[in-house]
Amino acid sequence: MKIGIVGAGPGGLTAAYELLKRGHTVTVFEREKTAGGQMSGFPLGGTILERYYHHLFTSDRFAADQMKELGIGDKLKFLPSTVGFYSEGKIWPFVTPMDLLRFKPLSFLNRLRLGFSVVYLQRVRNWRRFERVTAKEWIIKYMGQQSYDKQWGPLMTSKFGDVTDQVAMAWLWSKFVTRGTSREGGGEKLGYVEGGFQVWADALAAAVKKRGGELRLGAPIEKIAIQGGKVAGIQAGGKLHKFDAVVAAVPTPAFLRLVPDLPEPYASSVRACRYQGAICLVLQMTESLSPVYWLNVADPGYPFVGVIEHTRLAPREWYGGAHVVYFSKYLSAKDPFFAASDDAVYKAYLPHIKRMFPRFDEKTVVKRWCFRDAGAQPVMGLRYSENYPSIETPVGGLYMVNTAQIYPEDRGTNYSALLGLRAAMQINGEDDGAASRAYRHIPNAP
Repeated sequence: MKIGIVGAGPGGLTAAYELLKRGHTVTVFEREKTAGGQMSGFPLGGTILERYYHHLFTSDRFAADQMKELGIGDKLKFLPSTVGFYSEGKIWPFVTPMDLLRFKPLSFLNRLRLGFSVVYLQRVRNWRRFERVTAKEWIIKYMGQQSYDKQWGPLMTSKFGDVTDQVAMAWLWSKFVTRGTSREGGGEKLGYVEGGFQVWADALAAAVKKRGGELRLGAPIEKIAIQGGKVAGIQAGGKLHKFDAVVAAVPTPAFLRLVPDLPEPYASSVRACRYQGAICLVLQMTESLSPVYWLNVADPGYPFVGVIEHTRLAPREWYGGAHVVYFSKYLSAKDPFFAASDDAVYKAYLPHIKRMFPRFDEKTVVKRWCFRDAGAQPVMGLRYSENYPSIETPVGGLYMVNTAQIYPEDRGTNYSALLGLRAAMQINGEDDGAASRAYRHIPNAP
């Protein structure tokens, strides 16, 4: 078959690669001038850094296996990681059980409740029981009101805003389970690609070309053409390119724009998928801000929810000795601040950075960048598994893959790539369930 792919992120590129392996003819359209989607990067210190912070967990076996197949398995390094909470004006380490016992923003009783709850959540495999209760309700009931007020409530509100009360506990449960897979012996290791995740994207793109696929970068499309209930092709540059099947590896709002006449009730399930956007401020610095890689900001009043000091995971030597820090903020793409200038974002953050890190000197900032993505975080509501859209659409030959379909896991390049494999298998008439079961560490995931 002749197949068109829209989007050269991990899902689109993997779909293209797997379809080519199965003997199909493939053309990929990507509006950006580089492949990679959300894992693409920019030059820094002689290498490539992601626009949005990335890492892999030890359970992300599909990504690891694919990199080995592409000949870059040696580039995936599992490195020691540290996690902390910024609460009551102080950084608290938060990796080991002893760290939890020392976390004084919670009473001793609530520290114990939190510890027992985390152990319980990491051992439960029937995630469907958490689909009918919100994260807020579950946390208050089992971890305590104080734990919600001092920890999880501020973090979730910073991430989900006015829809925080609608987020299902299944979303938070998956965070504990996934993170737990990368912890053993009192420590944590996370995977990072030497040279940046762009190395993975470029290797996939090269493999697509090597197998005869066509990769059109800098090629935005106008629409996906539908005729008689079947896909007719892709319209790009004012021309209709005919295909037997199309995989749209784009966020659901973009999919709705490309296919405005999508049949019901599938269209309703696509429209129901909601996202929070994200702003990522990246600083190249001559000094470190903290000893922690992943710092959750639980104190109220800060405009960012996470301070991710990338060079506390990846060696500084990879970036010419620079310290690299991300400041992450989630918000609706309709929020006026989402459209604020890069300078405005930096100036808004600056007093809060100084308040959090009193030794911070603005002179240590060598360079800064600011990136935005309207489809950064899908909102997982109650009974999400019953409502989110399937890969195969009711339009003959039309398939959709994006992060809103990664469930009960949350986002992740590993699962985006796995969706691409599943789409290729479905197009080829294969049962994609075997691949899903082989590579998903959560039993009975959709």
